Amino acid sequence: MKLAFSLYKYFPFGGLQRDFLRIARECHERGHIIRAYAFAWQGDVPEWIDLHLIHKKGFSSQAKNKHFTRQVQSHLLQNPVDTLVGFNKMPGLDVYYAADGCYESRVTELYGSVYRLGGRYKHFYDYENSVFGVNSKTEILMISELQQPIFQQFYQTPSERMHMLPPGVARDRIAPDNAAEIRAEFRREFNIKDGQKLLLMVGSGFKTKGVDRSVSAWSKLPEKLRNQTQLFVIGQDNPKGILKQVKQLGLEDQFTVFAGRDDVPRFMLGADLLLHPARHENTGTVLVEAIVAGLPVLATDVCGYAHFISDADMGEVLASPYSDSMMQRNIQFLLEQDSQQWDVWRQRGKTFADSTDVYNMPSVAADKIIQVAQVKH
Repeated sequence: MKLAFSLYKYFPFGGLQRDFLRIARECHERGHIIRAYAFAWQGDVPEWIDLHLIHKKGFSSQAKNKHFTRQVQSHLLQNPVDTLVGFNKMPGLDVYYAADGCYESRVTELYGSVYRLGGRYKHFYDYENSVFGVNSKTEILMISELQQPIFQQFYQTPSERMHMLPPGVARDRIAPDNAAEIRAEFRREFNIKDGQKLLLMVGSGFKTKGVDRSVSAWSKLPEKLRNQTQLFVIGQDNPKGILKQVKQLGLEDQFTVFAGRDDVPRFMLGADLLLHPARHENTGTVLVEAIVAGLPVLATDVCGYAHFISDADMGEVLASPYSDSMMQRNIQFLLEQDSQQWDVWRQRGKTFADSTDVYNMPSVAADKIIQVAQVKH
């Protein structure tokens, strides 16, 4: 069958983008023909993807999105496929991968009625309604149990159109048998001495992920502990604002920011604590990736996958509303645990990795996409 996937922008280290590619690859490996539509594509294009880049047109994001939709629909009229799978909300989708939270919910929470008079609101509401509205036929692949009732509250989306997927953790995130050797080599490479602690953040979109929150809380640790701690941040974003904050706090010698990397599992084995005080996070796959690597996690309860931290007893979940002092106290508490506790966390991570299905998202998603294509066909 011919399957088309649409995504505004592909880059190698985004969570949504990795999910897009893994699901598309799963469909390809089952023998289906894959086409992709995008505004931009960074990095290599797999030879099995027939990529159609769409030139951006329009000054506003909504104008660009409408142009994208028109171009995709026009191309599909001349070159039909069995199913169109969208990774951004837009009209005309057969299947939507629900990586983003509910726009209407955020508008209700943050803005007044005047905001709803503008063209920006109308565009994004219309696009969301085209997927989740009661008159839509789009099948929805949900990845957050927190978000399903929110969408249904605002759109009365029928439950039978919403299909919950398991997490999609890549198995290379599981701590290997030689994890201790990898950790030791990593810490030698980055000159992390015995007794020092390494805090780690992973994720593109520094504001959303709460990098500034981590830096602020880290700066308030007791002086002795703070001086023995480094913070590494890996992600695709402009670090200018974070670097300015770090410099103002006098922590620049203990802080390193990396662009997106393909050796994140090594960093997780080398670190002592993953921080993820996100402001918004539909899921937070990185939380589960850390757990299966045996790395304890400190995250906010807005993350859809935060419950896995509690389920596995692998760190702490910060209750809303967010508190900088509570973040600081939890970092301190976790870092001050003795070496025996770190051994316990590593064992808990191994037990969780062996006993919990957090790997099969691409396969389950492909099952549903192909089912939709077969019904249409």
